[in-house]
Amino acid sequence: MGVEGVLRLARARVLIVGLGGLGSVVALYLARGGVGELVLADPDTVTLSNLPRQILYADRHVGQLKTDAAHETLAGLGASGLRLVPERLQGARLADEVARVDLVCDASDNFATRFAINEACAQAAIPLVSAAVIRMTGQLLVVHPGDSAAGCYRCLYPEGGEDAESCSERGVLGPVAGALATLQAAEAMKVLAGIPTPLSRDLWMFDDATLESRRVRRRRDPDCPVCKTRP
Repeated sequence: MGVEGVLRLARARVLIVGLGGLGSVVALYLARGGVGELVLADPDTVTLSNLPRQILYADRHVGQLKTDAAHETLAGLGASGLRLVPERLQGARLADEVARVDLVCDASDNFATRFAINEACAQAAIPLVSAAVIRMTGQLLVVHPGDSAAGCYRCLYPEGGEDAESCSERGVLGPVAGALATLQAAEAMKVLAGIPTPLSRDLWMFDDATLESRRVRRRRDPDCPVCKTRP
């Protein structure tokens, strides 16, 4: 990464949407990795059932807003550049928050939010690192505004074709979420530091049940409503 890469991280601002099994790990790594400012967005409170996989939180945080609990933990580790958004980002507020940062980590758990984040990032020409996990499987990709040939998140999942169930309904194995989140944080740091990544053009998928993974080349969908309006 070098000195220049470290300095880029120190100057960077990252929005993390969702502080669950993915976002809690991403926040830890980016904070300890020297990212200058983290914007933490989540409207939910900590529940007892969160604790096995959402490692930012402890028993004492049950009932607290996740943003407040995350701030306490991260500040205790020395993080200072923290801004809290204890609400569900959507519409103009989402667009505004995306436009104010250098990169977005989508750690949400539903397609509606992922579609909205993807569109906001496309319109603002902001890099997006998106991860998803369900049961024992996960996927990861990077949408870079400078690589339009690979398309965006919406190119992979046309409207009406998505499965609406989330990890709260189907469940997720905690360490699988942690593994995907660790790689999501690594991809975010690479993008911020200017290190090339194949995931700006590929989709990476992992199945913990078989310990198999594969990369699939992404292509821009000529009918994608988001890519048609990208700058």
